Amino acid sequence: MMTITAERTAADVAVRRPDLDRGLGAAGRWGFVVATGAAIAYVAYSIYADASAAGVQPTTYLPFILLFVSLLIALGFEFVNGFHDTANAVATVIYTHSLPAHVAVVWSGVFNFLGVLVSSGAVAYSIISLLPVELILRVGSQAGFAMVFALLIAAIVWNLATWYFGLPSSSSHTLVGSIIGVGVANAVLSGHGGTAGVEWGEAAKVGYSLLLSPILGFALAAILFKVMRVLVRNEALYREPSANTPPPAWIRGLLIFTCTGVSFLHGSNDGQKGMGLIMLILIGTVPTAYALNRAVPESYMPEFHQRAEAVVSALAPRGPYRVDAAVTAEAALQRYIAQKTLQPDTLPALASLATDIDKEVSRYGSLQAVPAAVTKNVRNAMYLASEAIKRLQADETVSLTPDETSALSAFKASLDAGTRFIPTWVKVAVAFALGLGTMVGWKRIVVTVGEKIGKQHLTYGQGASAELVAMATIGLADRFGLPVSTTHVLSSGVAGTMVANGTGLQMSTVRNLGAAWLLTLPISMLLSAGLYALFLQLA
Repeated sequence: MMTITAERTAADVAVRRPDLDRGLGAAGRWGFVVATGAAIAYVAYSIYADASAAGVQPTTYLPFILLFVSLLIALGFEFVNGFHDTANAVATVIYTHSLPAHVAVVWSGVFNFLGVLVSSGAVAYSIISLLPVELILRVGSQAGFAMVFALLIAAIVWNLATWYFGLPSSSSHTLVGSIIGVGVANAVLSGHGGTAGVEWGEAAKVGYSLLLSPILGFALAAILFKVMRVLVRNEALYREPSANTPPPAWIRGLLIFTCTGVSFLHGSNDGQKGMGLIMLILIGTVPTAYALNRAVPESYMPEFHQRAEAVVSALAPRGPYRVDAAVTAEAALQRYIAQKTLQPDTLPALASLATDIDKEVSRYGSLQAVPAAVTKNVRNAMYLASEAIKRLQADETVSLTPDETSALSAFKASLDAGTRFIPTWVKVAVAFALGLGTMVGWKRIVVTVGEKIGKQHLTYGQGASAELVAMATIGLADRFGLPVSTTHVLSSGVAGTMVANGTGLQMSTVRNLGAAWLLTLPISMLLSAGLYALFLQLA
């Protein structure tokens, strides 16, 4: 009797479990290969066209070999990010039988792709701003390449490690940890101390996220599930699915809608991180074509000149910058950014640099006409001035007049327009990498979310509650800059609905998830710091 019951239970579980082993089919595999080949060809042609238009005449193939390897690693990060984070979007639609698994991952991949394409690019350069300014200004040097390789490889390694064990962790936190690790290593190796050159405010945000996201996801999903039980009195929504029966049409539509929303928003946000790093690579290897935005409108130059003069006039009462052979204006601003301490020469140095940039750019009449030999120097000066203004705007110890604040903000906007841009082909390349990544390797983490967090199969109501909370959270995070992780919100949201439904949790999985989340930041920091030191030794 016991044997028959056990066999029936096993059979019931097998029936209720979605088919996770059905692949894309021959047509899907060929489509994957063709899409990959088309993306590679498009990237190669785009770089060739941009370099030719900028008049690049290579004397050696080494920069292009470095460019190829760097782009391969950067797009590899986005590819891994795709299948690592796919569970955020598809686990609930798969385990509630709203969509077959092979359809869900393709659906998610398409909307990740579209999300990247319509993104603004603002997040791309916010990630770059976390890196040490001195390394960004030397991005084409050995130290610059060591920085890019170290942080990308460290992020890929940790993402693959957590994926292998089926643990959903935050790719964004991994990347931020890798960036901080490189910053700390660079500061120590440069003799500046471990706290210099690191955005500890951003690290604090990540720390808050590690605490806030699981609590937020657990509580909100549990509350929403309880509210749903009161308002929607259909017991079938709160029981394990019978066989492979899909949910009622309205809740199925809701689940597919939230899957679509999470996929789209994930693409629009996470895809930009890869864009920023790719732009660093391009600036370091082909500065003539990518250091300055050669597509600015004709109105850019007179507006830039006007805003530069406004900054110089606004800062004139602060006194002239006394040129010191040992401390140039650029060095004074780099020191301020690294040490975060305003010096008497900081604002005069900024005015002096603004004058120099204005003269240099005005000499050639347009950004398109800036000669190859000075392109990178002009870009570095513009980037440094922008970062100094950003630091001044965030520095509570600095007292700026309304005229100074207005002039600095307008000038920063012009500086950013000339240096912070994303070519269309970069968006397309990242969109392909992230979108194609969602279609492979997703099973391990999806199984964890769908089967191993709670003690019973995910119900329709639980899936809807967890996914709705995840979509709303990532939307609000994008809109208001909230420090939350969608990965953590969704996983803990599933846990919250399990507790709210009285079915309990698999504590071994919960402990493993908690450990992975807590270790993400320190391990990614250690990995990237170690790799950075190693690559510098090998260079």
